[in-house]
Amino acid sequence: MVMPALTDRFWTPEDILALPDDGARHECIDGVHLVTPTPRMDHQRVALALARRLRPFAEQLRLGEVFELPGDLRLERTALVQPDVFVIRQLPGTRRPRSWSEVTSLWLAVEVLSPSTARTDRTRKRALYQRTDVGEYWIVDADARVVERWLASDTRPEILSGSMTWQPIPGLPALTIDLDALFAEVHGDSEPVTPSPPASAAPG
Repeated sequence: MVMPALTDRFWTPEDILALPDDGARHECIDGVHLVTPTPRMDHQRVALALARRLRPFAEQLRLGEVFELPGDLRLERTALVQPDVFVIRQLPGTRRPRSWSEVTSLWLAVEVLSPSTARTDRTRKRALYQRTDVGEYWIVDADARVVERWLASDTRPEILSGSMTWQPIPGLPALTIDLDALFAEVHGDSEPVTPSPPASAAPG
């Protein structure tokens, strides 16, 4: 479960990076040290299935890279987080970042919900992603088979089921994600879904 450290110490990204590798996920937001154990297998299946759908679309539009592995992102000076899935915002003509410290802006951040992380995902992380340069924040609830979508100005999320679209740049193509198929794949209700070719991205 996510556990804030029981101390008055104000944790910084440098403090987090100096910790020994114990297999847990260490993050800090607003000086609070957050610790999460190694995720469950289904948690990783959700992240992988979602990244497989996002990657061809991001490559087609040249948005930037899609990652589903932990990355130590410093979206603001006092925060270091490791989203489950994220899409780096890369401007045309700029080189790809060579270290996590160079990543300061995201098109998308995704956290896969679990009972132990729900409060942190919906409060501290949601507030961080909304106040930094993150286009959208998704909280994926695989048990309920829904996605909570947050935009920067939202006070309540949009609850999506069945399918959803993502259009990071108005006027350019949008990606349609079949959520029913994604969750069926994760839960073993069907064979893994092969993502459609990038050219099939639905127009916005």
